[in-house]
Amino acid sequence: MSQLTSVQKKYFNPYTDFGFKKLFGEEGSKELLIDFLNQLLPIHHQIADLTFKNSENLSDTEEDRKAIFDIYCESKTGEKFIVEMQKGKLKYLKDRSLFYAMFPIRDQAEKGLWNYQLMPVYFIAILDFEYDKDCKLRKFMRDIYLKDQDGDVFYEKLNFKFLQMPLFNKRESELESHFDKWLYFLKNLESFDHIPTVLNEPIFQRGFEIAELAHLTSAQYEQYQKSLLQYWDLKNVKDAAFEER
Repeated sequence: MSQLTSVQKKYFNPYTDFGFKKLFGEEGSKELLIDFLNQLLPIHHQIADLTFKNSENLSDTEEDRKAIFDIYCESKTGEKFIVEMQKGKLKYLKDRSLFYAMFPIRDQAEKGLWNYQLMPVYFIAILDFEYDKDCKLRKFMRDIYLKDQDGDVFYEKLNFKFLQMPLFNKRESELESHFDKWLYFLKNLESFDHIPTVLNEPIFQRGFEIAELAHLTSAQYEQYQKSLLQYWDLKNVKDAAFEER
């Protein structure tokens, strides 16, 4: 059933909870998440397939904090991935990210005799804001491992990647890589009214098909509208706070 009117967008906003999970967090769109993650991962950790895990990670006791991830998945070879879409600036973003990354680490503990060998854990955050505006050198992507005092990697199995989307400003003619195309797709999806030539590839064609509002059921469209309203409410609060400074 078509949900479109002349004043509506053709594609949903991927920064909304509904849009992000519809695009990356369902079995039917799993190939999109795999392709996107493979642009961020080293050659030796490229993903052939993955399994979605429970995104609500409970603590051992009721008194302890629990973690609710946007997307939590595991590759066939055991790597763990947390993929988050952050719409609003958090005061303790780094602390929260580290706290969340501890859950898939802790879950690997085995009962009885265990040699403490861990599988890699990747925490990937797509940020709809700049968290380091005050830094002298503003970087679109922060790629973080545990390093020693000389900058050499001490432990490579815990990796954080923060993508500050407002800092990605390439135009269509400036896209140089498949990763660039993904970023361009995510940042501009809601504003497209057709598939740009540079994105006319099978993986992005699938993304546009999933994101087209006309393909949503009435119930899905209603969920999206609620999610979009929450997104804009958060944006308005953030903009008002900025203006009051």
